[in-house]
Amino acid sequence: MDFALYKYSSFSILYGYDFNIVKSWWEHMNFATFDEAKYFFDTNKSMIEAKPFVKWVWGKRQILPQLQKLFPIEFNNYHEPFLWGGAVFFNIQKKQSFLSDINAELINTYQVIKNKPKKLIKFLKTCEYSKEFYTEIRAWDRSENWQDRFSDVDRAWRFIYLNRTCFNGLYRVNSKGQFNVPMGAYKNPDFVQEENILNTSELLKQTKAIVKLQSFSEVLKNAKSWDFVYFDPPYDTLSETANFTSYNESWFWRDMQIKLRNVCIELNKMWVKFMMSNHNTPFIREIYAWFRFEIVKARRNVNSKGSRRGKVEEIVVMNY
Repeated sequence: MDFALYKYSSFSILYGYDFNIVKSWWEHMNFATFDEAKYFFDTNKSMIEAKPFVKWVWGKRQILPQLQKLFPIEFNNYHEPFLWGGAVFFNIQKKQSFLSDINAELINTYQVIKNKPKKLIKFLKTCEYSKEFYTEIRAWDRSENWQDRFSDVDRAWRFIYLNRTCFNGLYRVNSKGQFNVPMGAYKNPDFVQEENILNTSELLKQTKAIVKLQSFSEVLKNAKSWDFVYFDPPYDTLSETANFTSYNESWFWRDMQIKLRNVCIELNKMWVKFMMSNHNTPFIREIYAWFRFEIVKARRNVNSKGSRRGKVEEIVVMNY
């Protein structure tokens, strides 16, 4: 281990911060001493400890300890083209970060949190937790061109409220793009998240995060040699008869998995480091056969029947 990595590791162990976050901020701020670094981490502790503000049934927070061991140690900019909860972004906090997705409501919410967090919080505080209110705002997208009738802040608080109060944090839309998840059964759901939204806003600004509505293939235009891209796409089905939980109005079938694989091949030619998570299926192993991969265990709670929940194998594909 070279001296710089030893320094980051020592600071991480001594003060209880994650190694990846220590390394990212130290490289960005170029601290001269441990005392200088400790002052920065102490005064920015709330921002550094920001966490995903949306629930996501396939989120990566539970397997981060396994993924952390597989992240590349050295890279330049960070890209996350299937953003959703952004658990890996929150864990890496690299400057500069490029965050994107094809879910327009998700991207709008990130942009509002970055630029208008106080307005967003103000509206969230007016929301009531009731079935009537839930049903009313869920129905907004039943009108044609509904986004044009509401402000970006309105759409953002609606997105967060529905996400934090719907069943199991599930995001599902029908073929018309209409959110159709029923309300969950919670005693006191925290959909305001005032402190975390303010901290997330600051983190997005400090990492100069560029948040865009775009397809994953656009990463080929933005990524440069020695950047790192983390792909967390809608997963391949575990069985041929499994129903796909729609992430947006477009379905991510196996032709899209192959398109993603082809993007990975191009990134590899560009000397861009990539990591891709998916279900450990024969199909995924086959199309990524010439890349390195590791198997991790994840607990999934999607099925309504507890007996059908449990740990599943996920494959993590890498080119480094």
